[in-house]
Amino acid sequence: MVPSLKHLTVIAALMAAGSAHAQKAEVVHWWTSGGESAAVKELADAYGQAGGTWVDQAVAGADNARTAAINRIAGGNPPTAAQFNTSKQYHDVIAAGQLNDIDAVAAKEGWDKWLPKPIVDSIKVNGHYYAVPVNIHNPSWFWYSKAALQKAGVASEPKSMDEFFAALDKLKAAGLVPLAFGGQAWQEWITFYSMLLHVGGKDAYLKFFKDHDAASVNAEPMRKTLAALKKLHGYVDAGSPGRNWNDATAMVISGKAGFQIMGDWAKGEFGAAKQTAGKEFGCFAGFGSGAPYMVAGDVFVFPKTSDKTAIEAQRKLATVFTSPVTQVAFNNKKGSIPVRTDVDANKMDICAQAGVQAMKDPARHIANPDMLMTPDMVGAVQDVITKFWNGNQSVDDAVKALQGAVKG
Repeated sequence: MVPSLKHLTVIAALMAAGSAHAQKAEVVHWWTSGGESAAVKELADAYGQAGGTWVDQAVAGADNARTAAINRIAGGNPPTAAQFNTSKQYHDVIAAGQLNDIDAVAAKEGWDKWLPKPIVDSIKVNGHYYAVPVNIHNPSWFWYSKAALQKAGVASEPKSMDEFFAALDKLKAAGLVPLAFGGQAWQEWITFYSMLLHVGGKDAYLKFFKDHDAASVNAEPMRKTLAALKKLHGYVDAGSPGRNWNDATAMVISGKAGFQIMGDWAKGEFGAAKQTAGKEFGCFAGFGSGAPYMVAGDVFVFPKTSDKTAIEAQRKLATVFTSPVTQVAFNNKKGSIPVRTDVDANKMDICAQAGVQAMKDPARHIANPDMLMTPDMVGAVQDVITKFWNGNQSVDDAVKALQGAVKG
């Protein structure tokens, strides 16, 4: 019997429904702020346009989201994909054999040709790719309100740490909050390693984070950094403890505060507020045109499964996430820059263009601490910094504590 047109239509509809179901992807992530939500929608929309069905599982807070994903993996109910930072955070999960590799997509898309080395070193383990990178974040950007600096009489962007502190003094004298700050451990951590890179210098940064050299902690570059960090605390407002990062960014957006040291995800908040880089706010990733450019970011890992339809969905996610069109659309909203070097930077703002330019010079690349230390060591050092930032410890006290943290 020859099937009727009606029967053919029904069959086609069932096949389409089955295909969409087969490519359903449950994605765990922590992007919940205004700018972040707009960015992740670009990923979801791109996956949908490629024929998949995105099931959003947003969990507020990076630690909470990672814990939720790991618990689900351990419990035998894994999501299709889960967000982690570009780091060693998921290396234990790889070692436990709980992730699928994504080698087929990496080979097809030529990841080895265009991914920066710090990212490859994080996501390629024992010769296999276990994560798809979606962006490059530099956690150590300096953001500022042009209106606030103008009000305080700061005529130009600081070109050195001394000029930065001079600008903070002028902001304080003008009755403004010099440094917008969120008093949470991870924000204190970012501030510390940003200061070590830009005050102590690249060599001191690498001796500590890469070499875990306890002797370097007592050297002048680290001591100078810790003194500068303690001085910096004098420029935050009394309301900083417990403040979320995006609420601190809002202080810069409103002109209530002058500066914020924060990753380039903050730019998404400026965008959501309809502010333009170079007009209402400014940005610099370090002092001088050749300043080291820290490489961090976000990746998605793919929990172990032998289900062919789930593997198909994982590979589709990896392919879509790294496509040039998705890379530009997502990173324009997220505030980060693409992991690809072959995208059109003209569509990006001046901060992103500066980042893209920096990434063209491998000599400026420097891995973020989470790529260089295990999570346990990061936690130990972070605890020291939080205690130093919030207490009355001396530099000598902090030096001893940091030496103990890197010695394990």
